[in-house]
Amino acid sequence: MSKSMTKAQFVAAVATAMGTDKKTAAGALDAIAAVVTAEIAAGGAVTLPGVGKVSCRARPERQVRNPATGETITKAADKQVKVAIAKALKDSVNG
Repeated sequence: MSKSMTKAQFVAAVATAMGTDKKTAAGALDAIAAVVTAEIAAGGAVTLPGVGKVSCRARPERQVRNPATGETITKAADKQVKVAIAKALKDSVNG
């Protein structure tokens, strides 16, 4: 398994793919991240074509167990970010 791509490497790859400079690619990446974050925080979902769908799901209050002590405690309701991978991406990885 290869190492994860860093942000700098990702920006450089996007700049090459777009045929532009790294500053423009970094700005585009930051703008996309900001839009996705704002939409998910507002309770919406974002579909990234060819990659997948990012959404937020509410989880109810529930009982959890502390593995160190065995004590059962109540965990407050919270939200969880979910990513559903697009079929095109799955097929390209497994094909």
